Amino acid sequence: MTVALIVAAIASALVCGFVLGRLVFGQPVFRFDEPITPLSVLTAAPAPADSLTAQDRSDILRMVVRQSEHGFVVVEESGDLALYNEAAVRLGLVTEHVLNPSVAEHVADVLRTREDDRFEFVPPPTTAGFLATARTSAAYPTLSVRCLARYVELNGLRFILIYGDDDTENVRVEATRRDFVANVSHELKTPVGAIALLAEALLESVGDPDSVRHFGSRVASESKRMGNLVTELIALSRLQGGETAEFEPVDVDGLIDEALAAVAVPAEAAGITLVGDERCGLFVYGDRPLLLTALTNLLSNAIAYSPAGTTASVSRRVVEPDDEGGVPMVSIGVTDRGIGIAPADQERVFERFFRVDKARSRLTGGTGLGLAIVKHIAANHSGSIALWSRPGTGSTFTLSIPQVFADLDPQPQHAQSDRTEEEIS
Repeated sequence: MTVALIVAAIASALVCGFVLGRLVFGQPVFRFDEPITPLSVLTAAPAPADSLTAQDRSDILRMVVRQSEHGFVVVEESGDLALYNEAAVRLGLVTEHVLNPSVAEHVADVLRTREDDRFEFVPPPTTAGFLATARTSAAYPTLSVRCLARYVELNGLRFILIYGDDDTENVRVEATRRDFVANVSHELKTPVGAIALLAEALLESVGDPDSVRHFGSRVASESKRMGNLVTELIALSRLQGGETAEFEPVDVDGLIDEALAAVAVPAEAAGITLVGDERCGLFVYGDRPLLLTALTNLLSNAIAYSPAGTTASVSRRVVEPDDEGGVPMVSIGVTDRGIGIAPADQERVFERFFRVDKARSRLTGGTGLGLAIVKHIAANHSGSIALWSRPGTGSTFTLSIPQVFADLDPQPQHAQSDRTEEEIS
């Protein structure tokens, strides 16, 4: 088999096969403003004198295949490798010039049946392709590759074309969605089940006013908990959906005052003293209701996880940028003297439904969504949320938002989200 024939086969496959591959892999096909020239015209039209030579075309095709982010492998009828690109190595299709054994099994099936075979495989963690792939993470370390193997005949020669695509992100998103549905189902099942049991108890206690009041208050509490969960789910969905908001200068001092007032009653009931530092006269640019929600969530968290007789404090300051041309950030810190958070849990506290102390969360009616909402509000404001904590000492959550100078009177603008792949996490 000559390399020229293989390149010619790939030339034919790159148009029809790549489009099919995009459809198979569940990704959108590229769209262009101008109609796409038919492949037959590209390969058969008479070439002007100053057009590309056959060698030029061959070189261009080689470059396209070599630099593609999709893995391409050509396997001869004998099972030997004929061609492959760098992406095929990164994805683990080929390791040290040898076809991955699990992929080779599919190649054998296609040679026997001469029918397309769509499959997924996970390369061993020790392969160079696995280690070179940047899309994996500590939370989702598995590399998933989706492939299409196709039987091709050209000038009497038979071989298999294999297309490989990194499907890790889709697998991660799907796993996140499954976890989310499972968590929501569990969180709703608990209050719904409690309400059903309490309703039965109420029916059996019609003649006992004290029992009716007791069970009635429990029903109200569980109903409120379920309502809070639904409300926060809607809020989180809107934030993750990238809904825009009109930004405006927000007075940091007024924002903190309003947040402290919002949690004053539960703080007093819990025996927590709220403390604020000196006023700063600073402004940030953002959506005031969302920023108030973020700060209130942080304060509510501090109250819920602090013992009676302690304090929860709020501080504010400006952090100058490290590099020239950067934007100063206004950092609002919420500090408690509570139970603290173990190092192993600190990386997960911003996950949806994660709770450091599940028993305490049930008692306080927490939904496990408060910090996840804070994280997304910060991201939608081009800001950040950071955590410092020591078990037995307490925690400090720091919300940082870009500063704006009120005397500049900036025009309101739509929120720009800096969301990434963890956004459905």
